[in-house]
Amino acid sequence: MSSKFDYDLVVIGSGPSGQKAAIQAVKLNKRVALVDLNPHIGGICLYDGTIPSKSFREAILHLSGYRERAHYGKSYCVKDNIGMQDLIDRCFNIQRDIEQNIRSQLSRNKVEIIRGIGSISAQHHVTVTCEETARSLSTHTIVIATGSRPRRPDGFDYDDEVILDSDTLLHISKLPRSMTIVGGGVIGCEYGSMFAALGVKVTILEAQSRLLSFVEEELIDSLVYRLREQKASIITCDKVTRCLRTPDGRTVTYLESGKRVVSDIVLISAGRVPNTEALGLEKLNIKRNARGNIEVNEHFQTSVENIYAVGDIIGAPALASTSMEQGRRAACHAFGLTDRGDSLPIPSGIFAIPEIAMVGKTTTQLSAEKIPYEFGVSRFSEVDRGKIIGDNGGVLKILFHRNTLQILGVHIIGENATELIHIGQTVMSLQGTIDYLCQAVFNYPTLSQAYKTAALDGMNKIISTQDIPDEIPLINGDLEALTSTIN
Repeated sequence: MSSKFDYDLVVIGSGPSGQKAAIQAVKLNKRVALVDLNPHIGGICLYDGTIPSKSFREAILHLSGYRERAHYGKSYCVKDNIGMQDLIDRCFNIQRDIEQNIRSQLSRNKVEIIRGIGSISAQHHVTVTCEETARSLSTHTIVIATGSRPRRPDGFDYDDEVILDSDTLLHISKLPRSMTIVGGGVIGCEYGSMFAALGVKVTILEAQSRLLSFVEEELIDSLVYRLREQKASIITCDKVTRCLRTPDGRTVTYLESGKRVVSDIVLISAGRVPNTEALGLEKLNIKRNARGNIEVNEHFQTSVENIYAVGDIIGAPALASTSMEQGRRAACHAFGLTDRGDSLPIPSGIFAIPEIAMVGKTTTQLSAEKIPYEFGVSRFSEVDRGKIIGDNGGVLKILFHRNTLQILGVHIIGENATELIHIGQTVMSLQGTIDYLCQAVFNYPTLSQAYKTAALDGMNKIISTQDIPDEIPLINGDLEALTSTIN
């Protein structure tokens, strides 16, 4: 470290991306400070986002008996009269344990944790304000990792009691009987399916023609079927204009069509906005895009070369998994460590009930790009492990190039989808082909066998059509000529 700086690296924000940047830097023998405004470290991911929502989901799956209903009937449950306290107690315990693990790791690696609001006062200076005191830190490199918060659009009278966003939803005092969700994106579908599994009457409102428009359509069809099995209502192609609290304490949501939806609570899931207000970006003219996200290059450098930005604050994909890797790679680049870069495929997971996971292209994308593809499908009902665990609705779909057989995408819905996807990701990373999965031996009985079943299904399609030419000419539109060409 140059003697003119207090630190080699100051990280602002202690979420996943900030943690990994700090740890990578100290592994390179750099002196690091981690600044966060909260007394507990872990960031939004640990306290308002990923960890509490997934812990909440697991509590629901256990206490509701959802996973066992295929065996013991739709009325089966582990606990009668489940309340919010039953569900959030598990969240709090998990949060505490994870926070202690993070703090221990940072402490062992000699990362200095500084509480306060961090702002960039100059190119190599961060000012930390805590209550009425301020401290100036000089540093060679700065990493901004302050995350995001739910967007609160106009027209919604938020009161954090019955009109809520994803940060306040898990703080309600009791389970509602009915719930409206504005927005059929990831958060809306995750919480919608969770509350529906508890028997709450859920209505999901989405302005587009279908939920989760970026997900393989066959998987969404399956998700919608499962949601409707749980008595959820889904309204698409209709825009929400207003949401108010009624005099009797309920909520009413108004749609452009004139329809009104009345429920006990409303969750507004309208995307997220970056936390940039307190950073002092204007002083250094750090560039942001129209959405307010900080602009970065392929190394996560901002328009000021020694200042990096990672995680939600730079926009899509805004996943905890990608944020961790961004933080690590930013620290690698800042201190001269060679890094492979963006060449590996990135998996996505949606923790709805059931789980959805994907990596690579969808059929819609392949068709638009005019790539000749084929697909193989396996249903968990065809895999013995699916029968054992009671998941008869799971689906695994593999997309591959029909000429080279290279795997182009994997899409899964069902139990452990977010774990299973990594097999497909690994094969794709190695430019693997469908015949590898045809020949691979998987433990029996496991859900992983669905890969082999889907691969064989796809390969059989190739074998059955291998004698048919790629293009069959039509002679004056004559059907007989077409038939004779095939024969």
